[in-house]
Amino acid sequence: MAVKNAMTSDFLHSAYGGESMAHMRYLIWGEMAEKEGFPNVARLFKAISYAEQVHATNHFREIGGSTADATVTAGGVFGTGKTVDNLQGAINGELHEVEQMYPVYLNAAEFQNETGAKRSFHGAWEAEKLHAELFQKALDAVKAGKDIELKAIYVCPICGNTILDEAPEKCPVCGAKKEMYHKF
Repeated sequence: MAVKNAMTSDFLHSAYGGESMAHMRYLIWGEMAEKEGFPNVARLFKAISYAEQVHATNHFREIGGSTADATVTAGGVFGTGKTVDNLQGAINGELHEVEQMYPVYLNAAEFQNETGAKRSFHGAWEAEKLHAELFQKALDAVKAGKDIELKAIYVCPICGNTILDEAPEKCPVCGAKKEMYHKF
């Protein structure tokens, strides 16, 4: 079913655009981290890129309706620097989503009783909080001249929840089973 309210629809379009760009940006930055000798930072970028793809897909599905053109305004970090700079850009983007974007988008969806949009925004918001923390850990390691220490990264394919080392029995955000998580 298509979203009913124009404001929530606009927010879904914007979030879709932003998450789509983050997905691609993190893939590119992951390649750069690999070239700079940070294979675990590269793996973290790739895993979180997948989570951003999950968010974009969820937002896209919630937009629903007929296929039509839309002008999408979405914030995004642009540029390619050293891994240390790219990690700071990732942190800045994630914190924007956590502190500014998703609280407002979620509030509007709740007010407009857009259940699917609420679920999509909530899942993304919760995951972005973790992404900011993970990128900060990676930045701290890179600033110390080291790669981040990682065993495995697990991403929920339903909401994008991202966990280090071992997948939970059940996703704390959406309830997906452990077996569903993608391992990086």
